[in-house]
Amino acid sequence: QVQLVESGGGLMQSGGSLRLSCAASGRTFSFSSYAMGWFRQAPGKERDFVAAISWNGGSTYYADSVKGRFTISRDNAKNTVYLQMNSLKPEDTAVYYCAADSTVLVLTPHPDEYDYWGQGTQVTVSS
Repeated sequence: QVQLVESGGGLMQSGGSLRLSCAASGRTFSFSSYAMGWFRQAPGKERDFVAAISWNGGSTYYADSVKGRFTISRDNAKNTVYLQMNSLKPEDTAVYYCAADSTVLVLTPHPDEYDYWGQGTQVTVSS
């Protein structure tokens, strides 16, 4: 059983910062063998790609809407992936999900290609 547990969400004013964490666990889950991604879903909208990071942190990939404001990183010793969110905007309001992808060759923005998902954490940005 693989578990991904997000934390760090909350209410923030526009222009502020938040750091999300996603802790992975599972008896047979090798965190360092997976690329990791962050997605978000606002009410009434589809789940959108935010960022992804390769298994060793050497490659990252961002949605245009967050490029330059958000940073994805990981600590394989702690089985944790992070999303540092700066210069937050009201349109960043959504439930944020982390996900694990066993495909190691290419970082993907497509949610269907991810194998495991967390339960999500709410981020609300007020204007």
